[in-house]
This record gives sequence, structure tokens and C-alpha cells, in this order.
Amino acid sequence: MAHIVYSKVTKEFPGGVQAVKGIDLHIKDREFVVLVGPSGCGKSTILRMLAGLEEITSGTIKIDDAIINNMYPKDRDIAMVFQDYALYPHMTVRKNIAFGLKLRKYAREEIEKRVQEAARILGIGELLDRKPRALSGGQRQRVAVGRAIVRHPKAFLFDEPLSNLDARLRTEMRAELKRLHGRLQTTTIYVTHDQEEAMTLGDRIVVLKDGIIHQVGTPLDIYFQPVDRFVASFVGTPPMNFLNGELLAEGVGVVFDEGTVKLRLAESKAKRVADLVGKEVVLGIRPETMHVHAAGDTRTGNVISAHIDVSEPLGESTDLYVSTAANKSVVARVDSQPGLDMGTDIKLAIDVTKAHVFEAGTDAPNRTMEKQAFAS
Repeated sequence: MAHIVYSKVTKEFPGGVQAVKGIDLHIKDREFVVLVGPSGCGKSTILRMLAGLEEITSGTIKIDDAIINNMYPKDRDIAMVFQDYALYPHMTVRKNIAFGLKLRKYAREEIEKRVQEAARILGIGELLDRKPRALSGGQRQRVAVGRAIVRHPKAFLFDEPLSNLDARLRTEMRAELKRLHGRLQTTTIYVTHDQEEAMTLGDRIVVLKDGIIHQVGTPLDIYFQPVDRFVASFVGTPPMNFLNGELLAEGVGVVFDEGTVKLRLAESKAKRVADLVGKEVVLGIRPETMHVHAAGDTRTGNVISAHIDVSEPLGESTDLYVSTAANKSVVARVDSQPGLDMGTDIKLAIDVTKAHVFEAGTDAPNRTMEKQAFAS
């Protein structure tokens, strides 16, 4: 087991390209941390610097209080699982799993014991005498994980290990990796561009963009209290809707004025944005915080008119891609019901208690963010 600390770590590639820009990150012992962000955000580079596969330009990385900047990869006592599995095609599964132990001169009996233990944990005992070409993608992934397990390392590093699998197998392997971590309790750092994968796997999530950490928190922190507009847009499926408008004082409250509709903010949120009254802002609305405003409903506030452009039934829920009166495209995830057909005009009610107000700008801060209510 190990705790890992990045302090002011940067990585600059030839040509002056800064992949990582002075990050600070503390990963606790036995924690499962997921690094997530768009392609090119620096997440794999952060992992590879820890593994010793990339040199650190500046800053320090510590494992259990020991600085590892200049330590050889083989001396860091960590195991890495790659996207392409990196199995030796001419070796059997047994030999692939045992390979690292043989290099470290383990006794034959100890190697066999550890191989059998890993095979039992991963359910691949019957595959030990096969070669990689005779395995499915999921089986190859298990072998790659098995090769890491037998090392009994201080930490596991996973670099997008499920990206080559189909959707169903990815879901199954996610559950297996979560169970495996619960059983082994080994510090784990996992890199992915898939925010759904990050939400389901991580004890904490690190959201990155352009080599900078935007937010670190539990999955619920990240989802319900995004620190800025980038995090809000990146995490969530379908993604958060953003409406441009102005905050106005009206009576004793504050309303968001889009131009064609006014939405009254919840009192708790209005207090946090009082200094933005009279200014341009962006209102963030999660698709699932809207519902169809039925005929005869006596509620009149916070309702917008919409035209259904695309309707995607998903079973109990339906995703509606609609156009507002201001010709703004919005996605709503509502309960499935008759009449949600393409070309239909409907009204959508918005739960503004769950809306967010961002300052104007691409990565502008969330001004209605509450204290991290879901932190562990």
C-alpha cells in the first residue's frame, strides 16, 4: 500500500509544449483515484511520470514520503496495465503472468503460487495454458491485470485499460475492477476519457483540462457541485444545458432573463449571486432536472416552451432534444409517456433549486456552488 504526492509537477515536451502545468495532488493510501479529461489534457502523462516512463520537468513525486524523481521504474514497486494489454504473443497466459516475477528471480514455487492466486481471483484458471491469440478482449484484459496482481505492488496504474472493449464488456470489467480493488485494497490510479467510467469507479475523481487540475472530489461532489463551467459540461450524460442571459432583481428575489423567458432563482442561490445582478451570466441546467409540464398543472413559474426536434426513448426515461422560443437547443431527460413525438410542442418545468449560475466565459466559476456536501 502507498500514498502518493505530486508537488508542483510539470512536464514540458520538446518544442515548448506544456503537457502538465504545476499540479498538486495527494492520493491517499488504498484510494481509487480516477484521472479524467478530454484527449490531450495530460492525464496519461501524469500517470507515466509516476511510473518512470516520462521524466519530470520540475516538481517532485513521492511514494510513501520517498522522492522518486530519479528512481528507475523497476525500483518504484508499482504495476501498470496498458490500453493495448502488452501481452507476449508467443507465451502462454501462465508465462505472461509470471514473466515479471521471473525477471525478479522469484523462486519457482512462489511464482506458481502467485500465478494460481491471481488466476483464481480473476477467474482465468482454465486459460493458463492458452496463448493470447486464443483469448477474447476481456480475457486478455484479465491476463494483463493478473500480471500486475502477482507483483503485490504498492500501487496499480491503469491507462485507459477498457477502451478496446465493447460497451457491454466495459461495463462488466468496470464492476470486476471495482470488486478487485475492494478485495486487494491497493492504491490505484486510473486514467480514462470516459466520464461515466470515472463516476462509477473512483473514490475520488480528478478532472483535468490542458494540463491543469480543475477539480478534485468524490463523484457526487463533481456531479452536483461542479467548480466551473468546464467541469459541469464534461461530467454528465447527457451533458448540462447552458443558457445565456442576465440576472435581474425582481421584487425581493432574483430572476434569470433569457430574453424570451424568465426563471426565478431559488432563494439560497440568489443570495450567492447578488453581486451579479445586472450582468451577463450563464445558467446551467441538468437534463434530468426538467420534466414535462402537463396540461392543467397549476404551477406557472419556471416553465419554458419547447419544440421537440428529436425524441430518444430509453425505457423508463426519454431524452428530448428540443428548441426553445429563443431557438436555443436544450436536452431534457424526462419520464417516458405518450405524446413525446418529434415535431410536438411541449412545456418543460425546470427545478431551479438544482440549477447553477456561472459567470460569463468558457471556464467561468460556478457562483452557486455549495460547500462540498458529499465529500468523504
